Amino acid sequence: MVCKQCSIKPVIQLSNSPVSLCKQCFFQYFEKKVFKTISKHNLIEVDERIGVAVSGGKDSFSALYLVQRYLSRRKNFSIVVIAIDEGISSYRDLSFLEKYCSEEGLELHIVSFESVFGFTLDEALSKHNIKPCTLCGVLRRYILNRTAQKLKLDKLITGHNLDDEAQSVLMNQFKGNLYLSARLGPLTGVIRNDKFIRRAKPLYFLSEKETATYAFLRGFPIPSGECPNYTNSFRNDVRNLLNNLESSYPGTKHAVINSFLLQLPILKDRYRNEQVQVCTYCGEICSGLVCKACELLERIRPKTLN
Repeated sequence: MVCKQCSIKPVIQLSNSPVSLCKQCFFQYFEKKVFKTISKHNLIEVDERIGVAVSGGKDSFSALYLVQRYLSRRKNFSIVVIAIDEGISSYRDLSFLEKYCSEEGLELHIVSFESVFGFTLDEALSKHNIKPCTLCGVLRRYILNRTAQKLKLDKLITGHNLDDEAQSVLMNQFKGNLYLSARLGPLTGVIRNDKFIRRAKPLYFLSEKETATYAFLRGFPIPSGECPNYTNSFRNDVRNLLNNLESSYPGTKHAVINSFLLQLPILKDRYRNEQVQVCTYCGEICSGLVCKACELLERIRPKTLN
């Protein structure tokens, strides 16, 4: 088997396709797809201040690198990088990110759970019976949005890939949370509000396999293992289900996303008039009187909210 484009030994067979590509042709394919996603879905527009959320892994590093390349065509661009240290023992390593940002002259902001909430994720989980991914996900999103507001960003780039989005779509479907699915897509959000910084996903149409291959070939860090809390999550169960279906029926993940995108305009229109309120405690927008972050914080430290 040889590369379809140039007859060189391939490095990957593409997801949802029998096509195999060599290293350079794969780079061209991957980057062209990312740049097309950015352009077609208006993920980055003129004069916007862009932030990139980087966890330190393959997806977010690839997103950061490619957003740099995309913006390098423009004059006077700047990128702000945001990383979150949850406080998970022997897991989150941001040393490569710090070195990379220093060498590239990128503005980096590392924000920890401990500095914002007064505890690490490990400490909270050791004392409270809360699902790890629920607590971590809600508080991470809270910090990202607050930090993006503080830095006056117009959009926040994330490393979510096709697999991540397909998982989210099915999770919301299984739980009947269609109003959450209305907020998904390459550019998130239904209602424009200054208190919510929209997330943009340039890797939206690329699979986890393709992203991992790209990161490896580019020399970006690929974590040696999953988060120790990940296996105890609903998302992990859905991921395993999707992977099994994809193995038996290639193209399943792409079909989930393609059919979802046909429904997305209907969902956005259905929930466009959704009532938005302001959290009593923190002032962030939410659907009730208290946001999910403050609900969780009230369980962890009930006497400290004001």
